[in-house]
Amino acid sequence: MKLNPIAKVLWAAVAISSAGLLALYLSKPELFLSDNPAQVSITADFELTNQYGEIARDEDFAGQWMLMFFGYTNCPDVCPTTIAEMSAVMAGLGADSDKVQPIMVTIDPERDTPEALATYLDFFSPGLVGLTGTPEQISTTSKTFNVFYAKATDPDAPDGYSMAHSSHVFLFNPDGEFIRLYRYGTSAEAILEDLANRM
Repeated sequence: MKLNPIAKVLWAAVAISSAGLLALYLSKPELFLSDNPAQVSITADFELTNQYGEIARDEDFAGQWMLMFFGYTNCPDVCPTTIAEMSAVMAGLGADSDKVQPIMVTIDPERDTPEALATYLDFFSPGLVGLTGTPEQISTTSKTFNVFYAKATDPDAPDGYSMAHSSHVFLFNPDGEFIRLYRYGTSAEAILEDLANRM
C-alpha cells in the first residue's frame, strides 16, 4: 500500500516521537517512575485474561502479596532474566510461597495470546500468572502502573519488531497497596530478604 505525503509525515512524526520517548526513558528512567511510593500514583487495578483464557482481576489476588512485572514473551534478555529471578523468589519462599503471587502482564498483546503466555511461562515457576488482553486493556492497565512501553522496529526480531519497556518489579501488599518497586537487576536474594522483613 502506498502512503500519501500527509500519511508519510504523520508516520514520521510518530516514529520521531517514539524514538524520543525511548531515548529519554533509557537516559533518565527516574522521570517515568520514582522509587518513593509517596511520589507516584500506582494502583493495582486491572481486568485482563490469564494464560488459561480466564478473566483475572486485581481483587482475585486479595490477601496475597503481589510481585508484578510488565514484559513480553519475545523479549531476548530483560524479561526472561527478571522472570527467572521471580521464580527463584518463589522457590526461596518455601512454605510461604502461597502468600505471594508473581504476575507478568504482557505489553505485546498482538503476539502474546493466552496460549503463547502459557507456553512461555511453563519454563518458569509453576505459580506464575500471565496476563494479556486487548491493546486498549493493556494500555489502560499500564497507565495505572505508570509503565512505559513502545514498539521499536527491529529487523532481527520476530515479526520485525521488539518492545522497549519499563523493567521494574512492583510489590503490592495483601490489601492491594503499592509498597515499592525493585529495579531491574535486583537479585532474588535481595527481594527475599525484603519480603521476609514485611511478611
